Amino acid sequence: MPRGANLPAIAAFNETVVLDAIRRSGHGMSRVELVGRTGLSAQTVTNVSRRLLGQGLIREAGKQIDGPGKPRTILELEPTGSYAVGVHLDPTVITVVLLDLEGSVVEHLRRHSPVSGDSGETIAIAAEAIAELLARSGVDRPRVSGVGVAAPGPIDVGNGVVVRPPLIPGWNDLHLRDELTAATGLPSLLAKDVTAAAVAERWRDPAGASGNFVFVYYGTGVGVGMVLAREVYTGASQNAGDVGHAIVDPGGALCACGRRGCYGESVRPYRLVMQGIWAGALAAPGGVTVPDGTDLDLDVEAVDELFTELTRAADAGDAAAASILDRSIRNSALYLSNLAALLDVDRIVFGGPSWARVEQRYLAQLPERMREIDMSILTHPVDLASSAVGEDVAAVGAACLVLDAAFSPRANLV
Repeated sequence: MPRGANLPAIAAFNETVVLDAIRRSGHGMSRVELVGRTGLSAQTVTNVSRRLLGQGLIREAGKQIDGPGKPRTILELEPTGSYAVGVHLDPTVITVVLLDLEGSVVEHLRRHSPVSGDSGETIAIAAEAIAELLARSGVDRPRVSGVGVAAPGPIDVGNGVVVRPPLIPGWNDLHLRDELTAATGLPSLLAKDVTAAAVAERWRDPAGASGNFVFVYYGTGVGVGMVLAREVYTGASQNAGDVGHAIVDPGGALCACGRRGCYGESVRPYRLVMQGIWAGALAAPGGVTVPDGTDLDLDVEAVDELFTELTRAADAGDAAAASILDRSIRNSALYLSNLAALLDVDRIVFGGPSWARVEQRYLAQLPERMREIDMSILTHPVDLASSAVGEDVAAVGAACLVLDAAFSPRANLV
């Protein structure tokens, strides 16, 4: 917990310290409790609380009797005091959410990503969706702190640029932050999608059910967000979590890097769809015959539809479809067991646009497959679970980052 300082020059920092303490309490705090939690003097807490009340960021929520003496007034967040927009740009779907100051989703909507993958068209759709979102909610724009946008990496956070996303080549060196700001008139920040997902999961439980976990983000590709020692880990360039090129299946699918059996290639929906077509579990678009090992140029919408067909076929008992998905589960078990041992985490959380379609099958098999491997490389049990936030997790995390940037002590100190 950050602690404040009794110096007038950092009054704004002290406001965020008090606000953060109230938010993390989950049930509100009295001024006396805030003194003990923040290290600020009683007078400073009183002054800060008065300013936060005046700004509409906190409210008085009744009295608390705690032994003899005057009842204490409880201070809690005012959810309507500020809002943040979160946007997730996936090659398949554009998700937009509006969060209040407590981090609760007030409004959300989705749009199909343009089949062309054109960056300009994508940004235009996102901007229109944000405008509709705010209109639906009735929230005044001045009360919106900004827009957080989660995008596939790698990214340049400082300049707000998507650098060279391997699955969206048309987005190379895209100045996404500035273009979205220009399109919406709202200040924006950029984050990697897997980082945003980990942030959202961390925000949902401020007390921290686990201070050390990884978030496996399953969308058009796969990536990992990390929370270590209760902090979201982003790495030296804010691009931590690119797990795609760890070898898990020697002799398996050929990856764009030139090697075979990379984890990312072995589980991404496009590759599983192509394996389904080669095995006869899926019909190729147009009914064409596709020789084994020959890839089709499928747009994101076609991949998404065929991936849904593949998972449904497996659930219905199609042996070829089931074998393809089960092999991806085996590869995931091998990779995630090693990752859990390397990082010493005790929880793995799954989510993302493609997760719901494989969730039941993965969670039915992964624990046992990991236990078989864990016996030799892990010293502790690892809990597996789906995201508590849901399918919008990356967009929610992007909005949480806006709230953090506006109101967290660390961001204001920096």
